[in-house]
Amino acid sequence: MLLHFTKDPLPDSVGADFQNLNKLTEPQFFHLIEILFHFLLEPKETEQFMQQLSEFAGEHGMSAGPLRNLMKSVLLVPQGALKRNLTAEQMEEDLGSLGLSKDKAARFSQQWAEHQAALSRLAVGHTLMVNQLVDMEWKFGVTVGTSELQKVGNIFLQLKLVVRKGNSTENVHMELTLPQFYNFLHEMERAKASLERFS
Repeated sequence: MLLHFTKDPLPDSVGADFQNLNKLTEPQFFHLIEILFHFLLEPKETEQFMQQLSEFAGEHGMSAGPLRNLMKSVLLVPQGALKRNLTAEQMEEDLGSLGLSKDKAARFSQQWAEHQAALSRLAVGHTLMVNQLVDMEWKFGVTVGTSELQKVGNIFLQLKLVVRKGNSTENVHMELTLPQFYNFLHEMERAKASLERFS
């Protein structure tokens, strides 16, 4: 089964969990999806998410444990979709491939379309806070002597990145050839363009 949100094979339990979602009535499914997207937008509220799932299970005569396991499978889809920047159409296609009914897949992907920009901003902000670049030093150099004749005259760049990891900083040293440097520069420009698009 080819899926957009992941290239890795999924456990059989994931397909079974999506089949079980089809057993929910539409109002139950809509309420569960609201709980899910609220959690995705407020990921620090894990305790509240678990409480809401327990309340949902109680209201609808379900066991809380299996519902939590089902939601772990469901969470794989938006998390993978976020990493791969999927459209609502790709999301709907994946949900259909996993066995979710057409109406429920459409409702889920509609919620994805409404919240995708906010979720992307949240993910970018979280990524930047985890490894925040504090300072950078660089030097260009030219290889003037080596035992390999073809490497003489090659231009290289030495980088020292100071990265904040939690409460401490860490120095990261890199040496790049000129083509590697241009590739690195291109990736930085793409990252900058992405950040500007989301801000």
